[in-house]
Amino acid sequence: MSRCLEAVGEEMRKAINKMVLVKLRNGVELRGRLRGFDLHLNLLLEETEEILEKEVIKHGLVLVRGDTIVLISPLETPVS
Repeated sequence: MSRCLEAVGEEMRKAINKMVLVKLRNGVELRGRLRGFDLHLNLLLEETEEILEKEVIKHGLVLVRGDTIVLISPLETPVS
């Protein structure tokens, strides 16, 4: 495995059970608790919410396909 993949895997493992922000190619932004991921960066999120300009839509458990992801960012502070 390349150093880059090892570094990504390490950072993703640190984010397990923590809230993350995920931005998708189609502009959708999701916020949820990272429960798992695989080599292709497919993500399993729970407590997932879709963030819109004026509202938040709750989705619960969601599987996000890795090739649709543009950005994954850990959320440092609890989300209210």
